[in-house]
Amino acid sequence: MRVFITGAAGFIGTVTTQELIANGHQVLGLARSDENAEALKALGADVHRGSLEDLDSLRAGARHSDGTIHLAFIHDFSKFAENGQIDKRAIDAMGEVLAGSGKPFIVTSGTLSVAPGRIATETDPAMPGVPRVSEIAGLSFAARGVRAMAVRLPQVHGGDGKCGLVNWLLNIAREKGVSAYVGDGRTRWAGAHRLDVARVYRLALEKGLPGTSYHAVGEEGVTGRDIAEIIGRVLKVPVASISPDDVSAHFGVMALFAGRDGAASSALTQQWLGWAPTQIGMIADISRPGYFKL
Repeated sequence: MRVFITGAAGFIGTVTTQELIANGHQVLGLARSDENAEALKALGADVHRGSLEDLDSLRAGARHSDGTIHLAFIHDFSKFAENGQIDKRAIDAMGEVLAGSGKPFIVTSGTLSVAPGRIATETDPAMPGVPRVSEIAGLSFAARGVRAMAVRLPQVHGGDGKCGLVNWLLNIAREKGVSAYVGDGRTRWAGAHRLDVARVYRLALEKGLPGTSYHAVGEEGVTGRDIAEIIGRVLKVPVASISPDDVSAHFGVMALFAGRDGAASSALTQQWLGWAPTQIGMIADISRPGYFKL
């Protein structure tokens, strides 16, 4: 299958590209820069120049491929609503040219906002009213003859010094001189290694069902306090509780997520796709000396 991937040169896109090529697929990767283009060529992918805001390039990439995986997103949370609309326009542009084709079209969303306060499952609907509307926008094309699916991501780790929103917390701790958690620190974020995540994208592409959301989750929930303690050790700063009333003042734009309880299960995804996570867990991974590049 020839697969068009946005974000193909990114943290998750790189290993997804490798996973697809290793399993006999061709990859056409969107590249917005010469650096991205060279990285994709080194992986063995074909290069398609463009960006999330170049809708004609997105239409062409989707139209001339057998399947599309949309991984790219502008991760500037100070402009979260604006970037959510850029994402929606990109999804609509690709979905329009795929209408009636029956081709697979996978969009990316997150687990953190699905069912705050309890363990989210794949059958829980996407939460309306949040700035990132990728899942609702993408799955709408299932009614228009597209094998439209969503992969919901937790906090993704696995080398290269990155771990989802944990990097933002690390930067805030460096700035404030304290690694903070909210309240008693028992709020949970789900996690997954990026190699496990890449296999979910491939399996959904190959055999996923339209209108379905899949959870690329390796661990149901890692506590905020455990994350804060690791950041404290890495930066050699104190670890402290922040009152829920002080979350906005301390975390800034990250207050949207810092105190949110967002555990998630992948039991149905494992059953539906025949997938099981096999990689190291988040806490063990990011605890390794030198994981974060300071």
